[in-house]
Amino acid sequence: LISLCTEPMVQKHLESLQSYYGNGLEMGPLQRLTNLLLVEGLTDIQQKEHDILQIEATKGLRNASKSIPLEKLFLPLSKVSIPPRISVTVGVAGIGKSTLVKLFVYTWAKGEINRDIIFVLPLTFRELNAYEKLSAERLIYSAFPHLTEPNYISAGAARTLLILDGLDEFKTPLDFSSTIVCTDPKKEIQVDNLITNIIRGNLLQGASVWVTSRPTAAGQIPAGLVDRMTEIRGFGAAEMKDFLDQMFLDNRDLSGQVLHHIRANKPLHAMCTVPGFCRISASSIGYYLKTSADQSQETTAVPRTLSEIYSYYFKMALSSDWPEKPRETLRIEQAMNNSKKLVGSLGRLAFYGLLKKKYVFYEQDMKAYGIDLSLLQSSLCSRLLLKEEVQSFTAYYFSHLTIQEFLAALYYYTAAKRAIFDLFTESGMSWPKLGFLNHFKSAVQRSLQAEDRHLDIFARFLSGLLSPQVNKLLSGWLLVKDEHNSFRSQAISFLQGCLNTNYVISSRTVNTMHCLYEIQHTEIAKTVEDAMKNESLAGMLTPVNCSALAYLLQVSDVCMEETNLSNCLTYNICKSLLSQLLFCHNLRLDNNQFKDNVMELLGSMLSVKDCQIQKLR
Repeated sequence: LISLCTEPMVQKHLESLQSYYGNGLEMGPLQRLTNLLLVEGLTDIQQKEHDILQIEATKGLRNASKSIPLEKLFLPLSKVSIPPRISVTVGVAGIGKSTLVKLFVYTWAKGEINRDIIFVLPLTFRELNAYEKLSAERLIYSAFPHLTEPNYISAGAARTLLILDGLDEFKTPLDFSSTIVCTDPKKEIQVDNLITNIIRGNLLQGASVWVTSRPTAAGQIPAGLVDRMTEIRGFGAAEMKDFLDQMFLDNRDLSGQVLHHIRANKPLHAMCTVPGFCRISASSIGYYLKTSADQSQETTAVPRTLSEIYSYYFKMALSSDWPEKPRETLRIEQAMNNSKKLVGSLGRLAFYGLLKKKYVFYEQDMKAYGIDLSLLQSSLCSRLLLKEEVQSFTAYYFSHLTIQEFLAALYYYTAAKRAIFDLFTESGMSWPKLGFLNHFKSAVQRSLQAEDRHLDIFARFLSGLLSPQVNKLLSGWLLVKDEHNSFRSQAISFLQGCLNTNYVISSRTVNTMHCLYEIQHTEIAKTVEDAMKNESLAGMLTPVNCSALAYLLQVSDVCMEETNLSNCLTYNICKSLLSQLLFCHNLRLDNNQFKDNVMELLGSMLSVKDCQIQKLR
């Protein structure tokens, strides 16, 4: 397979990949990555919704019957088919896409899988962001200088797999409709054009291509060009326990307590099927349990809302930066001021990055936002921001998408109290906008209008910063004591006003209910939940109560075993709840006097790709 003249080059390549990818790869909790779900394209919810909303709606479970082992990912599915040229693997933020790539490359470089592939070329979109123009050959040579004959690969002389990790982090959206065709591997073209030409098969025709991405960004690649789509599944019950045991190695009791709290909170449990999110939640709950055990005075309740979990996480990150001796008041004050300043600068970077859907930053970005690079060495920063040395530059990115969203909300909350212009316009050139509440309304409206829902969790965090519990946690650190009292009731009234006045329920409505939960206003949801328990929903499903019901279908324990909607639905209500009913596993709809029009609705619902209904009465 390999000619004599290229053998040393191949050997050098294997050695360099083994040393680079073998570092820091723990084999223990990676078992779930050795088997991927084989899926038929993206579902509707994956193309349109924020990652967190996808997990909440599906309760962390994916409706896929087939799986494929990692070693067969690039092999034909049957004796009569051919290997896939373009493979796409999707997974929500923090599920382990980059870890999967590392695992594959390392296992391949050791000669354990896919020995028919001579060259595996792993690249990240973070690296590609550094270039304006590249040719196919320079792409190979600049990333792998030891491959002295890139034309050997570009001519298709050896079976090659090109890996492009993290499409969601690419600075330019891929536009396949206006690709300028290029077939010359030596010609320098815009990087986004280079990628579309490679995927279309105009360049590196002989190479297989594997793209990893968050689901919404994966929709940029036309379905007709994708030969195989797979998805990374989250933790099962045993894997979550193993993961927590490894996190709290020196304290198994604490690991068990954390797991108990996660399991007791169903929405949180669904989210913790994602390793990146599980790590943050478990750290926060572990920190809460340790600090509440150390303090004899009245303690706060176990964190339940997203905002409470992230407040504990930030409190833990901030306190780890301070000297421990209480006598050194001056040093503590200085460290605290440094931390606040850093959180403020990082928050501004996070907020304007979120608006531009920018999740990777470079040194010029840091300087533009006034972030002192020397402060990035602190342990506070290492909990919030990861850095990666890529060839001749450094890339920075938040340790999880939700960390960026929480920082963005903190920045916006603080800035909104004194801003006189619209904060969504970075230049400051806008109509005057005064008062915190006007800025709060503006942020919620923007999140409701955003087509790809990328501001939904930001809006939840912003609402959560007005809750009494979060103020209690962060006052004196990042918030002013009791300041939320001036705005909270009006913010609640505004959010309630965003709930529907008609029977049209979407994920936007459900997210507004989540915002009310974060702000600790649960009256509407509680009324509807009690009625569900008592089977007395009949006659009380107004548009606002319908919004609460749609939210409860996702989060309530009452709906976990069985969703009982007997004797309470009309055609309009049924139609408005369809997108939520899809994800109820066991659904009771008896005694509703349904006519044919409702039966048609239910028939269409059962044939949708997203549908997870297993039992219907």
